[in-house]
Amino acid sequence: MTTSSVFEPEFVARLALIFEDRISFNRVLGLRTTALEADSARAGIEMRPELIGHYTHQRLHGGVISAVLDATAGLAVMAAIGARHMDESVDARLARFGKLGTIDLRVDHLRPAVGPRFTAAASVLRLGSRVASTRMKFFDAQGKLLSTGAAACMVA
Repeated sequence: MTTSSVFEPEFVARLALIFEDRISFNRVLGLRTTALEADSARAGIEMRPELIGHYTHQRLHGGVISAVLDATAGLAVMAAIGARHMDESVDARLARFGKLGTIDLRVDHLRPAVGPRFTAAASVLRLGSRVASTRMKFFDAQGKLLSTGAAACMVA
């Protein structure tokens, strides 16, 4: 995983543990954190038979894409919250994620998702005291843009 120098290794490791393991649905999807910055994040998944939505063409299910974009937006918001409160301990920053939740999600599917692996990137456009606005992109293994999204997340 690549990270900026903003975060200490303990914060990055514990945030990845929350995102990849403690959020059960992310574990089902097989999501893995690949990059973490102060206002953005990247995550990836490997194609597996149980994620296929169109059996004839072996396409990734659109709901999986939406869920990955949603989760990656949440990860970016977690990073932004962590960066905003660097004066607090790692435990205090991680405790701030308890109220995080998606309140609006829009996904535009541009191309069929076929391939061995996929990456989602999310950036925080605005982190307010109650709501964060994000934009997301979903790519195939060659870097081709497959889907885009926008989400609003409750932060407090």
